[in-house]
Amino acid sequence: MSTDTALFSNVARKDYLDIMDQGEPRYEKVAKFLGFENRDVAQAAGIPISKVRLDAKIPAEVVERFREWAVVLNLVAQFFEGDGEKTNLWFTMPNPLLGGVAPRDMLRVGRFRRLYQFIIDALSENSPPDPQP
Repeated sequence: MSTDTALFSNVARKDYLDIMDQGEPRYEKVAKFLGFENRDVAQAAGIPISKVRLDAKIPAEVVERFREWAVVLNLVAQFFEGDGEKTNLWFTMPNPLLGGVAPRDMLRVGRFRRLYQFIIDALSENSPPDPQP
């Protein structure tokens, strides 16, 4: 992977799953894709369920979680060439390389950083070689 490619490998090339709107996550679409309800969002954000809302008064902690989730969803979708079904399957199936835990469950319990690093490492190991000059 070239230095230029590596520099920008932490975000997807585009919004493969149509879960972003002018740089902001579409909260309902992200939650639906992950199969998250308010209690899941509350757990991941570390806030009481009564504070979860997806409107103009959305708490900053919730916005941050949704941005993180949108990034990893699109990174995995990029690997699967935009295939939403494969991306959804990857997030819902227990992964032996993650201790038998499904990636969406890692997000639910607040293990974004570990999952994100796992995805970045996996993508760098599975990327096509740089073309020779």
